[in-house]
Amino acid sequence: MNACLRIAVLSLSVLGLAACAGTQSKSAYVEPAAVGAPQSAPLTRDEIYVAQVERIARRRGIGLVWVNPPPKRGAAVAQATH
Repeated sequence: MNACLRIAVLSLSVLGLAACAGTQSKSAYVEPAAVGAPQSAPLTRDEIYVAQVERIARRRGIGLVWVNPPPKRGAAVAQATH
């Protein structure tokens, strides 16, 4: 019984290692530039709004990290895209 258990554990280990060795190729990998994402104009930050919010946060003792800074709104966006 002990020998059968050893053979089973050894066989499963070898099969597991063989499966890991076969994952080296990146057959489904596509480089980001080759995907064909639309090339848009670079987004511009609304610097005045960002400065106001940061000033208020600093006054209140709040740490602020912009994850998605707000883009410019209104006429400034229309001028930036043309």
